[in-house]
Order: sequence, then C-alpha cells, then structure tokens
Amino acid sequence: KYLQGGQSGLVTFGLKGGFEAAKKTVNNVKIFSLLANLGDTKSLIIHPASTTHQQLSQEAQALTGVTPDLIRLSVGLEDIEDLQKDLKQAF
Repeated sequence: KYLQGGQSGLVTFGLKGGFEAAKKTVNNVKIFSLLANLGDTKSLIIHPASTTHQQLSQEAQALTGVTPDLIRLSVGLEDIEDLQKDLKQAF
C-alpha cells in the first residue's frame, strides 16, 4: 500500500516509557516481523537502540536520530485493521 506520490509506509515514533517500553512492544507484536529492512511486502518493526544501533553510545545514537524510545515501522500489505490491533495489543 502506498502513500500519495508512491512512497511506502515508513513510520517512526517514540513511546512513553522509553527503552523498556519500546523493546517490550517490538517483542510483543504478532503480525509485524522484527527485521531491519525496508520496502518489503511484510510489515516490519524494529527498535534501533537495541538492535541496529546498539553498538553505539547513547550520544552517538542521538547524533544519528536514534532515541531510546524510538520504534520504526515499515507497513506492508497486511490489512490495516489487523496491524492496528496488533500494535494495540503489543503496547
């Protein structure tokens, strides 16, 4: 599914509760796959601070735009209502 202009659905947001809340959320989803990838037909989720950027200091992470509460979603072709329900149950 595409947004106007043909872009795919990449969403980045932070969670109240910081690092632990974000990590818990990505570990509790059922439909989203925990992968560091973009542009897939499957919906993906990642917590960069504990995965792709974990080797960096917090200062270096901040310089790259990664905060402890940050989650990235890449929305695939699944039904949007199913994805919304999955996120709600994961929080």
